[in-house]
Amino acid sequence: MQHSSAIEAVAGEAVAGETPRFPIPANVHAETVVSVRHYTDRLFSFRITRPQSLRFRSGEFVMIGLPNAEKPVYRAYSVASPNWDDELEFFSIKVPDGPLTSHLQKIAPGDTVLVRPKPTGTLVLDALTPARRLFMISTGTGIAPFASVLRDPDTYEKFERVVLTHTCRDSAELLYGQELVAALKDDPLIGEMTEGRVTLYNSTTREQTERMGRITALIGSGRFYADLGIEKLDPETDRIMICGSMHMLKDVKELAESLGFEEGSLANPASYVVERAFVG
Repeated sequence: MQHSSAIEAVAGEAVAGETPRFPIPANVHAETVVSVRHYTDRLFSFRITRPQSLRFRSGEFVMIGLPNAEKPVYRAYSVASPNWDDELEFFSIKVPDGPLTSHLQKIAPGDTVLVRPKPTGTLVLDALTPARRLFMISTGTGIAPFASVLRDPDTYEKFERVVLTHTCRDSAELLYGQELVAALKDDPLIGEMTEGRVTLYNSTTREQTERMGRITALIGSGRFYADLGIEKLDPETDRIMICGSMHMLKDVKELAESLGFEEGSLANPASYVVERAFVG
């Protein structure tokens, strides 16, 4: 990876230990890493500068890569920052032998990250019809697009109450979401709008905690409703967004449809949406 402080090679020879440099591909933004935070040995977040021309809907993803090969490897990453933010934030899993994440997890401030210019995705408010409550169901780094939606003023214009669920293996992996929700009240743009309207519902699947279990099991058993003191999910009053592991996507999709929810899109907004591009 190219560090801004890297010593220039003399006469084109590579400096020992320095990652070889490759030209930036055409029509790709080369952005600078601003900050990196490691939460566990499996999860980290990072922020990069935002291309001035990049416009996106909160909840969408972009393709990102590193300038460490002639043909860089790109992967879909949901933008965790809201669409009004000056920087782009991402929340990533660490895969030891992953073609991209094995390198991406080693980035530091000053490094370069490549961003393709066309954001897309299905986890956007415009794909849902109006309703009273919004439920965002996530596992692992699937919380990333919801970090964006949670900080978008449009969310609070369109919904009276927002419930974010986050299920991980152990409690340490829940920290990103806990800090995200705790910081909402102090957000200069949407702090007042979120007061008393956002609920975080965590569970773990491996570490023994107060609330264990997959979200589908917690909803199916009725504990989810009892814990929150709310009425059952109803397509007349509720909308659902789903992002996380493929297994969870399938289970929650089936649960939603069994309750009468219909999948929406930008072309045909409806009562639930799922991010098909996400894996992690």
